[in-house]
Amino acid sequence: MLAHGFGCNQQMWRFLIPELAQRFQLVLFDYVGANTSDLSAFCSKKYAELDGYAQDIIDICEALDLNKVTLVGHSVSGMISLIAAQKIPERIANLVMVCPSPCFLNDGDDYQGGFEHDDLQELLDLMDKNYIDWANYLAPLVTGTEAGALTSELSESFCSTNPITAKTFAKATFFSDHRSLLPRNQHPTLLIQSDQDSLAAVTVGQYMAENMPHSQLQVVPARGHCLHMSHPDTVAAVIHEFLPAKSNGATHELRAACHT
Repeated sequence: MLAHGFGCNQQMWRFLIPELAQRFQLVLFDYVGANTSDLSAFCSKKYAELDGYAQDIIDICEALDLNKVTLVGHSVSGMISLIAAQKIPERIANLVMVCPSPCFLNDGDDYQGGFEHDDLQELLDLMDKNYIDWANYLAPLVTGTEAGALTSELSESFCSTNPITAKTFAKATFFSDHRSLLPRNQHPTLLIQSDQDSLAAVTVGQYMAENMPHSQLQVVPARGHCLHMSHPDTVAAVIHEFLPAKSNGATHELRAACHT
């Protein structure tokens, strides 16, 4: 199951799908609140915490009666997948996290997530003042490049997301701290990090690997926070090496997760 990151949708996996579909049955979906989802299902209270998005994953697994699932989560979906896996451990087999971070906030000398609270609050305030400027500022920060097709696509994806649902997800993403969940991990986990990532530095991946049982870290020589789009062949190769072979199957797309 492929879980997209903040401000994105399932189409962001399209570069990785051909490689994975050769060996695995794939399930793709959009979180409630994503730009292609059913916005009538959005509940600001539910999705103010990452648990709400984890419930989308749980609902899909139960609705499709999925078992032995490998959750592949990009960015914040790494933690969302971990939350879901700890709630339905019997259905989950493995976790793959692409550029994850358990906490984007700095915490003194003990942990450097990359951002001070005021910096992130300023970023969220910009969403209210000028949504387009916010999208154009964040996109190159995420991709690691000022221009190019990937940066343009990400900026457009941010812009096409409903501002209310986007800000709710942004708060849940950037101000959450799920470091306490790492030691409770029960599943084999692959952590894939860029060696140059403005949102999740290599030290974040190292912290996760050191504090997360059953995990292994793979650092990719690349720039940016979207390895599954910028370096899909490399990500696919690492995933293939990590995962046991499974039978082939169809690719399923779910345009919206289950209603509240």
